[in-house]
Amino acid sequence: MDTPVNKTVLSNGIRVLTKPIPQVRSVSMGVWVDVGARDESPEESGLSHFIEHMIFKGTQKRSAYQIAKEFDAIGGQTNAFTSMESTCYHAKVIDNHLATMVDILTDIFLNSAFDSQEVERERPVIFQEIGMLEDSPEEYVHLLAGKAYWGDAPLGGSILGPRENITRFTAESIVSFFRKYYQPERIVISAAGHLSHEDFVKRVAAPFESIRPGNGLPPRIPPKGRRRVALHSRTLEQVHICLSTGGVSITDPRRYPMALMNTVLGGNMSSRLFQEIRERRGLAYAVYSFVSSFVDTGMFGAYVGVDAANVRAVVDLLLTHLRQLAEAAVTESELTDAKEFTKGNLLLASESVDNQMVRIAQNEIHFGRNIPMQEVVAAVEAVSAEEIRSLARTLLDENPIALTLLGPVSEQDVPEGILDS
Repeated sequence: MDTPVNKTVLSNGIRVLTKPIPQVRSVSMGVWVDVGARDESPEESGLSHFIEHMIFKGTQKRSAYQIAKEFDAIGGQTNAFTSMESTCYHAKVIDNHLATMVDILTDIFLNSAFDSQEVERERPVIFQEIGMLEDSPEEYVHLLAGKAYWGDAPLGGSILGPRENITRFTAESIVSFFRKYYQPERIVISAAGHLSHEDFVKRVAAPFESIRPGNGLPPRIPPKGRRRVALHSRTLEQVHICLSTGGVSITDPRRYPMALMNTVLGGNMSSRLFQEIRERRGLAYAVYSFVSSFVDTGMFGAYVGVDAANVRAVVDLLLTHLRQLAEAAVTESELTDAKEFTKGNLLLASESVDNQMVRIAQNEIHFGRNIPMQEVVAAVEAVSAEEIRSLARTLLDENPIALTLLGPVSEQDVPEGILDS
């Protein structure tokens, strides 16, 4: 049974959510900030991610080593991540170490020193992270595809920021950004596992209520997608292809048809793209479609890694299968299988306390309420083949298509008008 989610709003507006799961021994906790890379100005690009690194680099009472040692001493797992729209600091421990986990996460979030010497030490680490991304073409092509489709809008940039920004960020600029954006109304604390809501709230209320309300933040402006063929020549074994078009927002009611359409097109091994490009034709090892959704817009696309001689043939196949979704309804068999696949993934994920912690926080941030799993499953079940076709047709009619190629390619390898074929 899907156990209820408890919610308490602190005096300054910070929301505290818990989902007790009494049959487990672990507890997962996250401190979420509804701020990410898309909220940064060009000069600030990379600061959200830099703060994510600096949070673990020492407080007034703990050094970076002590933070790591204390978590290791209780067998805990801790990390953080930055996305386009949020930043999360999270940890998981066995239930009898809950108090220690809360104390450490609270300390690093509220009392980080942002020491200038630690900033200098962390700068080359982020440079290495940027280099690692650029050395992974299957990942890097997605960054390039975002730039091709969204242009100079923040969604088209890198969460890591450009090297020139990382070079000039100082402890003062990091602290200034932190104070400006880490406002109580943007903060959600979530926890799932073997815990008591009342006990958890008592542990976090007093320290987190010390954060004073801010002056609000500017609204996010949804960018327009662009039609473009972007070539990035590099000496590689493969050409990495990303085809991108518009998608739907996180809260769009069409997110359920979108998820099923993605599954049918390239979301698993029985999908159309996997079967056509890999199994029948042997043109690729990695092939899949993907959905990227944000609060006010989205992207839908496909990735394939192929030999340079097969670029045109594979791009034609991607375009053909994308357009077929708009021209003819998916079969009843495809629809049924996609629904079962989606429900299975949702229910399997729900058995993880980490996933439950993430889910309740994201539901609160995006919808302002908990969405029971039964409601999600019912919505998936209700999707019709015609809804998928209608969505595909709308997306292709209303949005441009961008093509991004990374690898041993040049302009003569890509005929003019390739997106019109």
